[in-house]
Amino acid sequence: MNPAQHEAAVATETAALVTTITAADLSTPVPTCPDWTLEDLTRHVGSVHRWFTELLRRRIQQLPTSREVDLRLPGHPDALPNWLAASAAEAAEVFAATDPDAPMWAWGVDQHARFWVRRMLFETLVHRVDAELALGLTPHVDRALAVDGIDEFLTNLPFAFPFAPLTARLRAPDRTLRFSCTDGDEAWTVRLRPDGFALVADDAEPRAADATVRGSAADLLLALYGRLDHRNEAFHLLGEADLPAHWFAHSAF
Repeated sequence: MNPAQHEAAVATETAALVTTITAADLSTPVPTCPDWTLEDLTRHVGSVHRWFTELLRRRIQQLPTSREVDLRLPGHPDALPNWLAASAAEAAEVFAATDPDAPMWAWGVDQHARFWVRRMLFETLVHRVDAELALGLTPHVDRALAVDGIDEFLTNLPFAFPFAPLTARLRAPDRTLRFSCTDGDEAWTVRLRPDGFALVADDAEPRAADATVRGSAADLLLALYGRLDHRNEAFHLLGEADLPAHWFAHSAF
């Protein structure tokens, strides 16, 4: 997917989340985000939108020393859906005024403005899924989005330690774990070493993986984010059973 598609998908995913929460009791617990209610989830997503938008507006070139931003939170929870919609609208305006190839600091691999748009997209998508699950709905994740989201997650996870400290335990004596789509030919291989882990190109890893998790792109994405147990019947596990268990115990954020 390209930056323009990411921008459009942010709007689509946010609109879906707004629709879901507008008719809901915002005091509803969100099981996939322990200790959160739908109100907490909505505040979080809108706050992320406004923070990322501010980073893009400022074209930051180094790690911010402060996360202070005017969130303009409403005084009553009932106004949160409209506030979230306004957050996305403001983000869209900044997207339109921003060159996605503009150099920027980012915590992940891609040091360009497009990093933050893509990150906003999957932050929104996953929490839209959280809201739907909390309300007993069956989420749908577009396959193209899921494939792109898997790539984004696995590419950036090695750099996520500041807010995902358990990733420091993703170490192993040269083991490989592959995630493979059953609804397409995409696959991603992660190599775990004593000093860390990283996504590797399959053509650079000709040997068979030590363990493989096979499932649809959407299910793999939700598993990577800890929203679906890898032992679910949706997945077919091959090879060393302890390697996927070790991965999923320390990788979600």
